Amino acid sequence: MFNAKHIVITGGSSGLGLELAQRLAAEGARLTLLARDPQKLEQAASDIRRQAPTAQVKVQAVDVCDEEATLAAMQQIAEQNDGIDMLINSAGILREGSFGQSSPKDFRDVMEINYFGLLNSSRAALPYLLQSRGRLVNIASMAGFTGAYGYSAYCASKHAVVGFSEVLRFELKPQGVQVHLVCPGEFDSPMVDDIDTYRSAENRAHTQTIPKASVESIAADTLAGIRANRYLIIPGRTARMAGFVVRHFPGLMRLLGDRTITRVQRSRQTPGGAA
Repeated sequence: MFNAKHIVITGGSSGLGLELAQRLAAEGARLTLLARDPQKLEQAASDIRRQAPTAQVKVQAVDVCDEEATLAAMQQIAEQNDGIDMLINSAGILREGSFGQSSPKDFRDVMEINYFGLLNSSRAALPYLLQSRGRLVNIASMAGFTGAYGYSAYCASKHAVVGFSEVLRFELKPQGVQVHLVCPGEFDSPMVDDIDTYRSAENRAHTQTIPKASVESIAADTLAGIRANRYLIIPGRTARMAGFVVRHFPGLMRLLGDRTITRVQRSRQTPGGAA
């Protein structure tokens, strides 16, 4: 299915973007990886070629928050690779902190990358996806369906991605472009490793109601969902069960979340409890 297809991946130098790139390269896809750091991009390309010596992988340093730069980069990429068959929007950041602790800049930074960056790359690639009748894959999160303590900025950005993707599905399906919305729970990645060093006890307990998954399993389930032409892809059986409850029984999820947060806060107030 992916053999010889030209696939562009934003956030392709690390995390899920890189894992997807490695798997797609093994299936013969022609890849272009986008990210801000040219050194990380070159390292990612080297890692891919090491695992798949015949891999066709190119890199392009660009900040997807820069609308004009993204438009120019996507045009150049399409011209050099006979179009674009699939765009995977995987660029994103994660910040943890209660609303009262978060600055307006925190919110703008998260929205700028997670939502507006995704919007910029989608807009830039759209003419080529229409030509190829290709696929647009938006990496969102379970945080796009519900709330999590300490994720006010992150959840807002992922809710925006979910809403945007819902509309794109209706608009692009009649034109032959398949939209996929990927909503994983937390998984091993550099940005999750980073917040693990400072996240609050409430956030840790609330988000890990769904056990943290491996990036390998998330990537495998994502590609399986694309092959099956599923619009909504929730990787992992536990996450899919949680997703069902979130969408059909939101009150139950709120009750469970309230109990989890209350338990953590009470343990902190109890002598000998967690700090």
